[in-house]
Amino acid sequence: MTYAIAEAAHRSGLSIDTLRYYERIELIDPPARDSGGRRAYSDEDLAWLGFLTRLRTTGMPIKLMREYARLRHQGAATVALRKRILERHRADVQTRLADLRSCLDVLDYKIDNYERMCSSVPEIQEATA
Repeated sequence: MTYAIAEAAHRSGLSIDTLRYYERIELIDPPARDSGGRRAYSDEDLAWLGFLTRLRTTGMPIKLMREYARLRHQGAATVALRKRILERHRADVQTRLADLRSCLDVLDYKIDNYERMCSSVPEIQEATA
């Protein structure tokens, strides 16, 4: 199945401009073209875009994504290098998750503290009603 750029943008959750940008910086291969010369994205293209989106969502810098994409084009000989990139990125994500959990613990503590204050002081109860 193939998708025009607008449908590919919709299905991937990326903008048309982002798809063109990813093509320009060689994160994605130029998609095939239909008989009218318009971009025609495949399911495989969309799967790759989904992976790139996950990398981006987890904070991988574009520069490292480009390196990963470049290695991907070189084939099986670069599997170990790609694995190493993903392992390092996973470690970074795990560190950020731990930091976020710590921040969440502080927020939970503050919310619980305010809840106790609200339930024990009548003036606060009236103000929040």
